[in-house]
Amino acid sequence: MPKQKTHKATARRFQVTGSGRLLRTRHGKSHLRRKRSDRAKREYDEMIPVSPADVSRVRRLLPYAKKYPK
Repeated sequence: MPKQKTHKATARRFQVTGSGRLLRTRHGKSHLRRKRSDRAKREYDEMIPVSPADVSRVRRLLPYAKKYPK
């Protein structure tokens, strides 16, 4: 059976934690941040978990990412 290919754009946008959870960055980071509160601006620096509805789609694009422990 041939090897599967990793979707490289997805690999750059998502991180997999040691326990296998998928993390993503927030949208809206590029501009118009000056008018936001300091707290809101700091929140853009954090990675947040991927929605459970989207996890299966992202996993299909990252075939060699660590899976959730059973």
